[in-house]
Amino acid sequence: MSKESQADLLPKKPRPRNPEATTKDILIAARDEFVEHGLNGARIDRIAKRANANKRLIYHYIGNKEELYSRVLLDAYRDIRAGEAKLDLRSFEPDEAMARLVGFTFDHFQANPWFLRLLAVENIQRARFVKKMAELPSLHSPIVGIMQEILDKGAATGKFRKDIDPVQLYISIAGLSYFYFSNIHTLSVIFDQPLSSAEMLSHRRAHVIEAILAFLHSRPEATK
Repeated sequence: MSKESQADLLPKKPRPRNPEATTKDILIAARDEFVEHGLNGARIDRIAKRANANKRLIYHYIGNKEELYSRVLLDAYRDIRAGEAKLDLRSFEPDEAMARLVGFTFDHFQANPWFLRLLAVENIQRARFVKKMAELPSLHSPIVGIMQEILDKGAATGKFRKDIDPVQLYISIAGLSYFYFSNIHTLSVIFDQPLSSAEMLSHRRAHVIEAILAFLHSRPEATK
């Protein structure tokens, strides 16, 4: 028997795991599990199977089911905040900066439908895990501060109204896209329109940007 044949018969050593890659696989699998089954219905066994990892590794790298869920949720917030930071909104004039923020929010929700479902899961939990995230305020405060700067700049040039709360504005920006994507299937049936088609998505994106800019350009007396 040749040396090559003998080598084939020997038990192969398992490839060493890459902790970073394994953790990523676990988090993606956990995200899909939580989105599909919710926190209470999610199972570590299924997460391990999805990630092609054993339960021991999940507990070793991240922790129990609630710790895993909290990490998935935190990473989801980190992801959207990182995307907003890359927009470099301060580099643009107020109209363009706000249009870019609105467009990004729409695009992010479209590209990551799991994010909307994950938020729904956490709202069912009444923000139980969000309340425990010490990092969250520091994640959200930069975008609110940047929006305030843009609003001040727009107001100083007479383009934007002066009484806008950046937090209320952000909620409106997110809400206009969130509602569309979280209800896209029922709305498509109710109004008999293919709201998930490329054409309809393009129209909706433009509409949301136009709606926010129209509000920014309005005068307080016109909205009473």
